[in-house]
Amino acid sequence: MGKTLAEKIIAAHSEDKREVSAGDLVTVKTDVVMANDITAPIAIESFQAMGVDRVFDPDNLMLVPSHFAPNKDIKSAEQTRTLTIFAEDQHLKNRFQVGRAGIEHVVLPERGLVLPGDLVVGGDSHTCTYGALGALATGMGSTDIAFAMATGKTWLKVPDTMKFVYHGQPQNYVYGKDLILRTIGEITVDGALYRSMEFTGPAISGLSMSERLTMANMVIEAGGKCGFIPFDEVTQAYVEPRATRPYTPYFADDDATYISVHDFDLAGMEPQVACPYSPDNVHPISQIKPEKVDQVFIGSCTNGRFEDLAIVAELLQKTGREFDPNVRVMIIPGSQAVYLQALRAGWIELFTMAGGAVSVSTCGPCLGGHMGVLAGEEVCVSTSNRNFRGRMGHRDARVFLANPAIAAASAIMGRLAHPDEL
Repeated sequence: MGKTLAEKIIAAHSEDKREVSAGDLVTVKTDVVMANDITAPIAIESFQAMGVDRVFDPDNLMLVPSHFAPNKDIKSAEQTRTLTIFAEDQHLKNRFQVGRAGIEHVVLPERGLVLPGDLVVGGDSHTCTYGALGALATGMGSTDIAFAMATGKTWLKVPDTMKFVYHGQPQNYVYGKDLILRTIGEITVDGALYRSMEFTGPAISGLSMSERLTMANMVIEAGGKCGFIPFDEVTQAYVEPRATRPYTPYFADDDATYISVHDFDLAGMEPQVACPYSPDNVHPISQIKPEKVDQVFIGSCTNGRFEDLAIVAELLQKTGREFDPNVRVMIIPGSQAVYLQALRAGWIELFTMAGGAVSVSTCGPCLGGHMGVLAGEEVCVSTSNRNFRGRMGHRDARVFLANPAIAAASAIMGRLAHPDEL
């Protein structure tokens, strides 16, 4: 019987099984263990409580302060200090300081630290982002991360797999963000609960790596355990110049068993927007009231890459417009590397002259942390991944999730808008 991508990678990392099937409980070896400034301090405390002196492998543990970094208050400073002390004591190679990294799920792929065929566990729900590279990547709690830090192992229940096939030509200004929003809108936020999601089809093959990372990033918004975009020429072109070690891609068998198969015809599809207060409250933009916005946030681990900023820059340059003076526009590159690329392209000046506030790389406003927290009754268009009540600040604020083109057009028009209106 054929195997899915999840089954292939889990079997390859299993200590005692050559073949696994959905529902099996398996102990596996990890290639990468990751935690951030919120989850790592708890994991470190649990690790120390085990009485273990050294981490299993100081090269495969990644500590990336990104949520409240730069430190927004004394508590976050203490959390970051915990990472610093632990990294120094354990001689960790991959502990990144502010100014040298950025958001974890942007940094690890761009530096070749996560590779195709890897099994990755991370102390963050959006660890599933790395499935765009063909890695099995999943978020875990801090105590599970502590165990992986100590042993280089974890246990998994092998997930069932759902297959999603995309074909057809959508309208202009439709990106990977729109495909995943439409998918979540159709299956709901628990439609893939503890399942693997495989994204395939000709429309997926045509996506850039940036768009693929965006799609995989929001697997968790459908409840998924992990998600995959199969390894192909696009993946290889992205990975080869970055890879820090050898890697082995895996491929699903043609006769693999899927719990369900979902077919999407994208012909004529408009940009999609997730309305308050859920990522599955999704509608085509033409069906949404174009109401006034108070803030636009362009960034996050979902859409903070160079290609995302390029969409914003192109709209500003093409139209010669500025952002509406009544809208706060927060533009946050996903990493220092992205910031430097944008700087060299002249976009930092472009965004600033247009009235945008460009920040150092951070998760910041995405989780209502800092650098863009919303007040009650405010409306925000965001390129991030969640819009539950209170996610970006006050529980009565309303957040609309959209792609960077919709976000930029809304920032220019002062209301939820389609780029064609410019």
